Amino acid sequence: MTEEDKAVQVLQGRVKWFDPAKGFGFIVSDTSNADILLHANVLRNFGQSSVADGAGITVRIQTTPRGVQAVEVLGIEPPEGQIVPLGEVAGEISADELKSLPLEPARVKWFDKAKGFGFANVFGRAEDIFIHIEVLRISGFADLVSGEAVALRVIEGRRGRMAVQVLSWERATTTPPGEED
Repeated sequence: MTEEDKAVQVLQGRVKWFDPAKGFGFIVSDTSNADILLHANVLRNFGQSSVADGAGITVRIQTTPRGVQAVEVLGIEPPEGQIVPLGEVAGEISADELKSLPLEPARVKWFDKAKGFGFANVFGRAEDIFIHIEVLRISGFADLVSGEAVALRVIEGRRGRMAVQVLSWERATTTPPGEED
């Protein structure tokens, strides 16, 4: 084992804050006193452009002359205690039924955090999929960028198709069905 291998450790923590515009944020952990830097490039390598404050995160960290930094994201869990705000279909779909919905590959058309919603297009289908900011947040994201590849669980609402879960494309393509959570 090299000195570099010894210096890299796996750590679990929570996202203290992450600002996609600034390109970085910080993670806190029960096992470390220091804030851990999370750079946007490290997050993008995991397949996400943002992460929600309070989301659980598993990372490989390394101590550098500038402090402790995440060098690889291994997993992200949505903030605890959140429920999907289905509104018009509340009570009609159980948590198990939501998990059984297929993951649909999609590309973000646009998302406006200030407005609280956006749209994506599923590959091979013409209609837009509505994405609400609360669904995004409980899925562990803080924001989406136009053109970003994601995987969606979608239901048919009164006004059309709407996402009930958003996953990073990389997470969806590497996680067996039914084991995403």
